[in-house]
Amino acid sequence: MSQAISRVRGMYDVLPDQTWQWQRAENIMRRLFQQYGYREIRFPIVEKTALFCSAIGEVTDIVEKEMYTFSDRKGESLSLRPEGTAPCVRALIQNNLMASGPQKLWYSGPMFRYERPQKGRNRQFQQVGVEYFGNPGPQADAEILILGQRLWKELGLDAQAHPVRLEINSLGTAESRGRYREALIGYLEGHKDLLDEDAKRRLYSNPLRILDSKNPLMQDLIAQAPLLRDFLDQESLRHHEQLKHLLDAAGVEYVENPRLVRGLDYYGKTVFEWISDDLGAQGTICGGGRYDTLVERQGGKPTPAVGFALGLDRLLLLIETLGLWQAEPLADIYLVSEAGVDAAEVFALAESLRTALPQQRVIQNLEGGSFKAQFRKADRSGAEFAVILGERELAEGVVSVKALKNRDLPQQQISRKELPRFLCENLKK
Repeated sequence: MSQAISRVRGMYDVLPDQTWQWQRAENIMRRLFQQYGYREIRFPIVEKTALFCSAIGEVTDIVEKEMYTFSDRKGESLSLRPEGTAPCVRALIQNNLMASGPQKLWYSGPMFRYERPQKGRNRQFQQVGVEYFGNPGPQADAEILILGQRLWKELGLDAQAHPVRLEINSLGTAESRGRYREALIGYLEGHKDLLDEDAKRRLYSNPLRILDSKNPLMQDLIAQAPLLRDFLDQESLRHHEQLKHLLDAAGVEYVENPRLVRGLDYYGKTVFEWISDDLGAQGTICGGGRYDTLVERQGGKPTPAVGFALGLDRLLLLIETLGLWQAEPLADIYLVSEAGVDAAEVFALAESLRTALPQQRVIQNLEGGSFKAQFRKADRSGAEFAVILGERELAEGVVSVKALKNRDLPQQQISRKELPRFLCENLKK
């Protein structure tokens, strides 16, 4: 007997008992994004490695340690996409989408990062992103954040008992960050003995990322570091204040976090994260910000942009942890038949119900068995009604209908013609 082959470490199967959660979340997001005027875009899972090196930054963890990179038969370096913004920008430029004006786009699909698998973090993960190209004002930032806040409400995450916290900051322009970078390096150089190896490696290449360190031994050092907001230019400060005014007017609560920097090089001005305290160390479920220079850096025309991405895996883990959703039943209507009834008659009845009631889930028993065994299956399916077809019902042109959840509704015989109307009037959906 051959040995079974297991899945790749850090990858996962989404089993039938779980897929309903994914579908529910995806349907909510799709409807909400459309409501705000965002259109779906789809791009390849594999891109040229240079795309991510130039967009994300060669001294980020993603490019240095986490990408799945390989050479094709012609020797070109390719990578499985580790995030969605860079390929979205590539698609925007290559297909000249900006020719028709500002673009409001969203996408969903698998991303890949080679890192240590842990709760809420897999090597393959599902990411959903929203990107707004062509609007430089704080109004675009505000719409993205207001949309996000509404998304949490739609998903059931707005309860006071388990809130999702919005943290915001401004990174300013490249010039203001350059001035801050010099001050930060000077401060950290004076405390080199307190830096861990990762911070020492980043000290001159990407010092702002040190502020995002989770090392508990460095938190006091980070807390005393200079603040970026003290180095911001007036235009960035004005942009940030206008954004806060719009969020206040919309009733979106937020916390200003002067240490929030995000992990990718392309961000400037607004950055933000939504965080839950119910997931432990991996509490960030969504993050993003403004990246006004990225399109130009990737070879396109100067194009302001803002967006966010959320990890669907971690979001569903949070929903499951909080017990916010109940599993949907497998069926609404379950067909039970007597042993002597021609199976063709049962198939015909099932198909007539699926035609008349296209929104309802109709399951017919195909395994035979006694009435008692079939009713056990009907109960396990979660169906509201069992439709019974026996030899007597078949001869009289009727069916028997039994309510499986509403015990006040008696079992009754109904003509085949009237059956769809009866079910339509009495089904909860």
